Amino acid sequence: MKWQFKMTDVTDAGVLTTASNLLFSGGREGYFYALDARDGKLLWKFPVGGRVISGPMTYSLGGKQYVEVAAGNSLFVFALK
Repeated sequence: MKWQFKMTDVTDAGVLTTASNLLFSGGREGYFYALDARDGKLLWKFPVGGRVISGPMTYSLGGKQYVEVAAGNSLFVFALK
C-alpha cells in the first residue's frame, strides 16, 4: 500500500482521479475531499451538508476544468485551478 486516508465514516461514493494528480471522494459524514493522488495529503475538504451519494465527475467548459458531486439533495460544482 502506498498511502491511506482515514475518513470518519464509510463511503458509498466512488473515487475520481485526474491527470494532474488530484483525487476526489466523499462519504456519509458529509464532506467532499480533494487529495494529492501521489501521497494522499488532504488538499481541502468541503462540508456538503449530506451524504455524498455518487462518484464525482469532471468536465471542461470554456477552457476551465470543473469537478461535480451529488450530496444530499444538491449538486456541488468546484472550479479547478
